[in-house]
Amino acid sequence: MSDLQHHHEDEHEHEHGPLGELVTLRDWLRYAVTRFNRGGLFFGHGCSDAYDEAVWLLLHTLSLPLDRLEPFLDACITGEEREALLAVIERRTEERVPAAYITGEAWLGDFRFHVDERVIVPRSFFAELLEDGFAPWIEEPDTVGDVLDLCTGSGCLAILMAHAFPNAQVVGADLSDDALDVARGNVADYGLEDRVDLVKSDVFSGLGGRTFDLIISNPPYVTDQAMAALPAEYLHEPRMALAAGEDGLDVVRRLIAEAKRFLNPGGLLAVEVGHNRSLVELAFPDLPMVWLSARGGDDMVFVLRAEELPGAD
Repeated sequence: MSDLQHHHEDEHEHEHGPLGELVTLRDWLRYAVTRFNRGGLFFGHGCSDAYDEAVWLLLHTLSLPLDRLEPFLDACITGEEREALLAVIERRTEERVPAAYITGEAWLGDFRFHVDERVIVPRSFFAELLEDGFAPWIEEPDTVGDVLDLCTGSGCLAILMAHAFPNAQVVGADLSDDALDVARGNVADYGLEDRVDLVKSDVFSGLGGRTFDLIISNPPYVTDQAMAALPAEYLHEPRMALAAGEDGLDVVRRLIAEAKRFLNPGGLLAVEVGHNRSLVELAFPDLPMVWLSARGGDDMVFVLRAEELPGAD
């Protein structure tokens, strides 16, 4: 054996720490889960726990299919790849960056969206509610003409609406130029430029005289108190996409006050407000809101018909 080979073997034997000791994907997965659990990370951006997050981050970093872990568990990881995995695990743990920003993508069901720190990470009960065309509130998805996603962010819900209502024209509105840039890229990725119109608008201000059969909104709704207590992961997201005043209803109040003018007769307003049902009901005791159920949680989204909303006829 040459001196060079000896030297390499000695070097490998004496390399301690993850880069020298973690060999297979299984090893790296175990290490990542341990790091995430010990780091006290928060998982609220698409994955429910440290294991799911570790699987997603590692498979993505290795350019492996996200739904096929098993065949690769005992595969050896090269030195170069180990460095990339370690960097991702460290960034997630030390900087508390949401995984979606590290991978540059987020998923709602089978739909993939590009995201970065210019937009909130997509997460919405509307993704599930739109799977079946917003039934039973909308009886014939094919007959829906005009729909609006207010506070569209990355454009994800506007794109889901275009799929749920195949004959509809969709408007996605947002106040953030950065968000609209990201949304334009996502709309183009799905080839929906002809059907999804992206508009800069402060709530309804930029929509002129347009009216809609359905308006959905996942607006900012975090209360001041909750903002002050948010896990570090959320601080990487645009504050304007989260914060909504003392009781979290700054935007919701405007939605309810102004929506009627923008709805067709019999049209629907549906708004997602997280865990704030009690605050909403306190603020609007006379509105006959119906609260929807979803697999991910109940009472996060309320629905009102145009005729039930305040405003001049």
